[in-house]
Amino acid sequence: MLSVLFVMLLLAWWCYRRRWRRTGATLAVLLVVLFFGIGSGAVSRLLLYPLQDPYAATPKIEWAGTNVILLLAAGTAVVPDEPLQPSYFSNGRLLRAAQLYSECHAAGKQCRILVTGGDSQGHGEAESVVYGRALRRLGIPESDLLLETRSMSTWQNAQFSRTILEAQAPQHLVMVTSGVHLRRSLLYFGHFGMAPQPVAGDWVNPRWEPFPDSWNVMLADAAMHEYLGILRYYVYNALGMNAPPAPRLGV
Repeated sequence: MLSVLFVMLLLAWWCYRRRWRRTGATLAVLLVVLFFGIGSGAVSRLLLYPLQDPYAATPKIEWAGTNVILLLAAGTAVVPDEPLQPSYFSNGRLLRAAQLYSECHAAGKQCRILVTGGDSQGHGEAESVVYGRALRRLGIPESDLLLETRSMSTWQNAQFSRTILEAQAPQHLVMVTSGVHLRRSLLYFGHFGMAPQPVAGDWVNPRWEPFPDSWNVMLADAAMHEYLGILRYYVYNALGMNAPPAPRLGV
């Protein structure tokens, strides 16, 4: 989102240099309005609403005999002289996946957690391995953990998870990721023939502020990242650049 504002600033400056003063003034006014709209929380709220509000925060899950909880990784953080740690936006996902696992077993059903995520940041260890360590510390037995270590994007999360899920053949599939990430994730997983029940690991709200706030700017940027990912999917489909849609997985 900041890049959009920067481009608008450059365009306004360029218009003034070309003596297109009315166009430059219009762009400058739009830039100021957009900047304060984002920073105050109004624009961020409008962007976030279609991404996370259609999904229930705590959906009712009808556990089947065999279940898999898909946990989408959200990056890792480097801590000096320590093993890699789950990054920002990840602890809510980890906690929610562990909670769901406990609820599934309390219902007397079989459940496994599939963590999907490779080393997309070049930190030297797959995200799924890092998250697997965290889940074991939350009491998840290693025998019930499945790690997908190759994917470098949400698209590949879906692509590479399908092969693992075909071997597992669960009767019910649940997907845990950030609320803002659910819509795009469901779109990508649907392309590869999966229709998991979505569960938000975290939920974000902008702050109403009279002056621009960095939290609101960050949320607007995160939302725009999701919209661009959704747009890219449809553009690539139209251009024939996506892999062919996969048949429906039997879950």
